[in-house]
Amino acid sequence: MTEFQRLASREVYRNPWMTLREDDIRRPDGTGGVYAVVDKPTYALVIAMDGDRIRLVEQYRYPLGARRWEFPQGTAPGGDAHPPAELAARELREETGLRASHFEPLGQLDVAPGLSSQRGWVFLATGITEGEHERELEEQDMHSEWFTRTEVERMIRDGVITDAQSVAAWALLLLRGH
Repeated sequence: MTEFQRLASREVYRNPWMTLREDDIRRPDGTGGVYAVVDKPTYALVIAMDGDRIRLVEQYRYPLGARRWEFPQGTAPGGDAHPPAELAARELREETGLRASHFEPLGQLDVAPGLSSQRGWVFLATGITEGEHERELEEQDMHSEWFTRTEVERMIRDGVITDAQSVAAWALLLLRGH
C-alpha cells in the first residue's frame, strides 16, 4: 500500500514548546487534502519506584482547567535533543528532586499520533535518593508525593490519574512484570 505523500508544508504557529504546521498531502488513492500536525520534541516519563512507593507529581493543567496527578515527564528546555535516559534523569530531578542510580527503559509511546509527531520514552527509575527539586517557571505550582502501588492503581481506576501517558506507562510497567 502506498503511504500518504507530503506535497508542501507551511508553518502556521510556533512557540518555545511546539510548532503547528499544515501539510498539503496526497492520499494513497491519489486524492489531495490538508493535514495539520503539532510538532513537539521527544519527552521522557519516569516511574520512580522505591520499594513499594511510587512518586507522582500534581500540577495545574491549564488546557483542562484542573489539577492532575501524573508521573514526572517532560521535554528539554528549548526542545533540545538529549539521549532519552539523560532526559528522564533530568525530568525526575527537576520535578521531584529525586536521583536514581538505574533507569530501565520500559517502552515508547506516541502521544496523539493522529495529530502530533511527539513520541516519548518511559523509564523505571530505581536506586532512589532524595534531593531538592529544580522546577522550571511553568512548574512552580507543582508538588510531589509518594504513593503505594495500591494507591496508584486505585487512583487510575477512580479517574484521579487521567493522563493518558501515565496510564499507558503503568501498563508498560505491569507488562514488564514489575
